[in-house]
Amino acid sequence: MAGHVFVVGADLTRLVCDDVLVPTDRSLRVASSWRALLPGAVVSETSEDGACVGLSWAGDDRVLEVPGCDERQVWLLDTVDGPGGSPGADEDSTLSWLLDGAREALAAVARREVPRPVHGRARRLVGLPALGTGWGGAAGRRGALLQRLLPVLREAAGEHGFDVALVLRSPSDLAAAQRVRRGEDGGWDLPDDLVELAGQLGERARRGQLAVFIGAGVSAAAGLPTWEQLLDELAAASGLDADLREGLARLPPQDAAALLARELGRDRVETFVKERFGPGSYALAHALVADLPVQEFVTTNYDPLVELAAADMGRRLQVLPFDEARPGAPWLLKLHGDAAHPESVVLTREEYLQFGDTRAALAGVLHSLLLTRHVLFVGTSMLDDDLIRIAHQVRSALRLQGSDASRRTGTVLALREDAARARLWERDVETVAMASRDDSPAEAARRLEVLLDLIGCLSTPPTGYLLDPAYRGLLDEEERRLSDALVRLAEAVPEESASSAADEVLALLRRLGYDGGLADGTTDEVDDRVQEQRPG
Repeated sequence: MAGHVFVVGADLTRLVCDDVLVPTDRSLRVASSWRALLPGAVVSETSEDGACVGLSWAGDDRVLEVPGCDERQVWLLDTVDGPGGSPGADEDSTLSWLLDGAREALAAVARREVPRPVHGRARRLVGLPALGTGWGGAAGRRGALLQRLLPVLREAAGEHGFDVALVLRSPSDLAAAQRVRRGEDGGWDLPDDLVELAGQLGERARRGQLAVFIGAGVSAAAGLPTWEQLLDELAAASGLDADLREGLARLPPQDAAALLARELGRDRVETFVKERFGPGSYALAHALVADLPVQEFVTTNYDPLVELAAADMGRRLQVLPFDEARPGAPWLLKLHGDAAHPESVVLTREEYLQFGDTRAALAGVLHSLLLTRHVLFVGTSMLDDDLIRIAHQVRSALRLQGSDASRRTGTVLALREDAARARLWERDVETVAMASRDDSPAEAARRLEVLLDLIGCLSTPPTGYLLDPAYRGLLDEEERRLSDALVRLAEAVPEESASSAADEVLALLRRLGYDGGLADGTTDEVDDRVQEQRPG
């Protein structure tokens, strides 16, 4: 059965996957950004710009398996010392050489046996960057590379049956790759109803009408516990005898948590949550959600993985209620607390009851989103008491206002088909199952990832690479004229300007892929000043 090629903006050193391709050269030097993936035992030398690996090539091979890896198997691929480094080498021969290397590397990966993909994923996941765009020969020809690399990756995924994640680090790279995919068959193996749903949700995201709710199912793909698993882990740490531990399973979850908190003490519970849900590697779904052009996110999860995934693509999410919301800046509401602030975590029955009082303001944010946005629920079973209460309050408010009784305020992407639960929620949200009763939960979770990948492809703004010279080959004649005019405009803006109008223009140019001559040096500073000057 064919695998799928995902395109995602993320940091490959933090993305959960089974295998990673790392670019190198014949001297086995790797850029410093890849150092975190290498076992310490194989690094022979380090410097500011990279590290040298103390291994050796076998003859003319271009692919080398790195021994001693733990979470991810690392493969080194020579993307530098080929035709691109030869005088007079043409673009076609350079790209062909890079693509041959990709085929060779993916074939080598396929020969390694993986009995069980990481964290129970349905398919093995292989991650790689846009090969040759760093030290290699495709640095200034990223558009041409993407047009030829994506079909090669789809061919390998089809032949070997694993999934591939093409991981990109800049918004212009991501926007260009999504444009390439929109212009051809992206290989989404989804039924027609899910393809239609992706189109609808992508359109809502483009128009700023979509918000996202993230449940525990998303973080489970990164190895974090679900609610039930968390209680099991706390019970194991509590020292309760076997009879009491068995009885915990018969209690409502919040009451089981209350008993465990009493036995362990609140301090130990907070320490456990802070350590268990602290920063770490994030799952593919975290990155796919964080890449969506959405400004408002809500979660009941304690972990920081969505924030980390967003930050790796240059999006700094303000985490509410701990950070101050800034006009124009995206934010993430932690409805049940944050592991970085363990005293805020909602776990026991008493804390849930207090939610209706002391945490009413937080619930009000979700009320507002359900009234003013279409909320996409990902990774939640919709059994949380707070969600049920909030949905009921929104339904009552709409009924009082004489709203259309058939209006639904969101879409739930459920893993399994559950007719009773879908009927229960049908007045509030549309529930869409990823798989039938005959499919495994792992395969359903993978289909959810494919759907999120399609939503991201359809919703990514098509202009993020307009002013990036590496993607000029993707532009049509009209777009090139527009690009030339905007570059002349950018060059006319003073290098140092206190004008708020100049800041607005520079922020827009940055979103279109311009990265040269920005006022005061850093684009983050420009965007921050723009957001501060916008009216609330």
